[in-house]
Amino acid sequence: MTRAQLTDVEWEFIEPYLPIGEYGPYPERLRQQFEGVVWRFRTGGQWREMPQEFGAWSTVSNRFRQWRDAGVFEALLEGLIAEAAKRGEVDLSLVSIDSTTVRAHHDAAGMHTSQDVLAALEKAAAEEEEARSKGVGPEGRSGQDGGADPERDEQRRVRRRRRVRLKAALLGRSRGGQTSKVHLAADRKCRPLAFVLTAGQAADSPQFIPVLGKIRIRGPVGRPRTRPDAVAGDKAYSSRGNRAHLRRRGIKAVIPEKRDQAANRKTKGRKGGRPVDHDAEFHKERNTVERLINKLKAWRGIATRYDKTPESYLAGLRLRASVIWIKDLTRIRAGSRAGHRGAQLSGSQLWLSAAAAFPDVGISVARCRPGSGDCAPRAWCRPAGQVRAATSRAKAAMMTATRT
Repeated sequence: MTRAQLTDVEWEFIEPYLPIGEYGPYPERLRQQFEGVVWRFRTGGQWREMPQEFGAWSTVSNRFRQWRDAGVFEALLEGLIAEAAKRGEVDLSLVSIDSTTVRAHHDAAGMHTSQDVLAALEKAAAEEEEARSKGVGPEGRSGQDGGADPERDEQRRVRRRRRVRLKAALLGRSRGGQTSKVHLAADRKCRPLAFVLTAGQAADSPQFIPVLGKIRIRGPVGRPRTRPDAVAGDKAYSSRGNRAHLRRRGIKAVIPEKRDQAANRKTKGRKGGRPVDHDAEFHKERNTVERLINKLKAWRGIATRYDKTPESYLAGLRLRASVIWIKDLTRIRAGSRAGHRGAQLSGSQLWLSAAAAFPDVGISVARCRPGSGDCAPRAWCRPAGQVRAATSRAKAAMMTATRT
């Protein structure tokens, strides 16, 4: 018996985005099947090892592929971000961009590719190799002579086909094995906005503009918002092309300059241009995207890629991002309900209200982090009975104020 993956409140956000036929009965065990998909990416287990509470593993796997091909997970993430924007909870004052490498399990290799697609990719790779070696004599190609060698040509064709298969699966080779790289953007409240999946050896800077291009925040009215106020990144994104793109769109760049770039600019003198303006204090908040990466990789199916196709892994990535948004939206809803009812108040709120309303009691608050809600109140120099009485009066006063 496994624990439930979703609460009733969280399921209310997800259910409207699942496609249901116009005719026929309502699909049975739809929630259990969706929770089975969540279990698979949360634990990183195999489909065949799925607990029986979610139904037959083959049915859940087929459902996942149908939802993936129908774009359910992408629509779910966009809808949740739009719901948060409707409530005014999306903070685009600063968007942080970064990337993380994901180790691919050996089961992720061997993606099935049709012969037509494989032939087209192999032809493009051959043309690229020919263009790269253009202008080089026959004796200058890898130290080999220009004579025709069928065995060597066959070896080159096998290696080329292997590289093409990895490229189609968005897998790259490194010392640690096959890897993929996730490029992502996070808002100021540590929540995901956009994803781009590439091979593991892909550089960060070329994916800066594609990640920004995927940010689309749909509001209640008007066009979707695609331009944040500022964008933060590390030195890997410091390039003239990226800075020029941000300048054209009127976005503030919070990206430090590399040492070699600064040295080259100073060497050119007046032709090197002006020094790069960098807000060091603003750049400290770039840790939101680093914390978001930790949240995403809390699911083992995201920390390690087990899926053969990049579409399946991207679907799981969007599912994890949707759960992060749902957790945040449910927390906001619970907080607003408690505020309207004025019934459920935390202990720190009661102590703070008592200290503000009745200063003569002598309540002192210590070790309080502003905005975190994790306060450690402490009462000094007064009997416990007076403190409890002051807390009760503060609670009654706050409940009366909220009702009126």
